Amino acid sequence: MTNVKKFFSGFVIGTINILLGAGGGMLTVPLYKKMGMEQKEAQINAVATILPITFISAVIYILKGSVNISDTYIYLLPGLAGSILGTFVIKKTSNNILTVIFALFMIWAGVRLFLK
Repeated sequence: MTNVKKFFSGFVIGTINILLGAGGGMLTVPLYKKMGMEQKEAQINAVATILPITFISAVIYILKGSVNISDTYIYLLPGLAGSILGTFVIKKTSNNILTVIFALFMIWAGVRLFLK
């Protein structure tokens, strides 16, 4: 993949992540796999890619007054606990199982969107 394609892909990932509130990771993982990474490595790198994008977006939305911080508390602490647990679980999970889980989650998310 050329640097121009990588740059454009990053731009699209950031745009989709902000417009939809999610989805950047679902685009990033397949791109990393296309670059030759295994599933586990692609998922870990996707998180590292999406984190700063999401952080910057959150700061902008907070500064614009678009976010009610108190509404986020109900998800923040359990989400942080889940992310800590996930870092230990991913180390012990095979690439094949991670690929199946990732694919099933993408299918579930797509079906759910169509049914709403």
